[in-house]
Order: sequence, then structure tokens, then C-alpha cells
Amino acid sequence: MISNFQLEIHPLVPDCWEDFEKLFGSHGACGGCWCMYWKLARKEFIANQGEGNRLLQKKIIESGIIPGLLAYYDGAPVGWMAIEPRENYPVLARSRILKPVDEKKVTSITCFLVDKKFRNTGISTALVKAAVNFSKQQDVSILEGYPTDTQNQRLPAPFVYTGLASSFLNAGFMEEKRRSPKRPIMRYYLK
Repeated sequence: MISNFQLEIHPLVPDCWEDFEKLFGSHGACGGCWCMYWKLARKEFIANQGEGNRLLQKKIIESGIIPGLLAYYDGAPVGWMAIEPRENYPVLARSRILKPVDEKKVTSITCFLVDKKFRNTGISTALVKAAVNFSKQQDVSILEGYPTDTQNQRLPAPFVYTGLASSFLNAGFMEEKRRSPKRPIMRYYLK
């Protein structure tokens, strides 16, 4: 396990773009996603897979929006977590399973990427805890996540890209709603 003291976690700002690219690799993480999956209509996402999604994410960051947090170990990027206001993720609104629980304004944690060499070391939990602190600074009232409840099964990393329910529980989140056996909607109330 990596302790929180060994990790540095920073918002993704333009100065960190090259670190984001390094972590995501030449293929943009999973199939050219570049963490745009929840932000674009399916047709647009597919049309932009790869370089198009990379450029769209870069444009978001250059506009001053912080789309997530990067975790560093010994100066190298080892983890990523996407966190933005829910309205920035229109795909969530169209999801049968992850549609809004209520009309409350929430900030959403939608995606994780951890370097293969650093998986199962606690980085995801550290990122979720950092999201709580980051959200306090952003005056967020409700933080929401959509993790996978593995029910003690080991699943390949691409199947748990929204995080693990255990990481959210370890960070103090509570289950708010469950419309699918393995996909809880979890919340952390900051106010």
C-alpha cells in the first residue's frame, strides 16, 4: 500500500497536461477515451476517439476548467480521477441506471485511471479522499460517485473505471440509491 504521505495529488491544470498525456499513454487510456466518455453523445465520442478526444480534453483544461485530479508518486503521474459538476456529464442524465437521484446540485466523480504498476495500492481511495478536500475548497455541497460494487470478485481494470465501491466507502461515502446490483450511486454530503 502507498500511504497518503507518499502521494501528491494536484488538480489537472494546463501546467500538468504533459503528465496527463504520459499517464493516459499514446492510446488515450481505454480506446482513445481521454476521459471524454461521460461528456459526449455516443456518436460524437466515437467520431472523436483518439486524437479528437485528446484535443477536446486539452481545450477544456486550457479554458480554465479543472476536470480532475492527478496523483503523483515520486514525481511521476500514477493516477487520475475525473471530477466535475454533474451537468458537465450529459451522458449520466441519459443513463437508466445512473440518472439523477433528485434535483440537488452535485459534483460527480466519474472515472479513474491508475498506472498498471500501481493498482491495488490504495491510490483510488486516496484520490476519492482528495476529492472531498478539493470539493470543500470549491464550495461543493454534495459529492457523488458511481462505482462498481465488485461483490468481492476480481474484475479487470477496464470493468471498474468508475472506481470501486470499497474506495468510496473507505473515504466516507454512503450509498444513496441502487438501480443495478453492481452499480450504486454513492454520496458524500459536505454541507
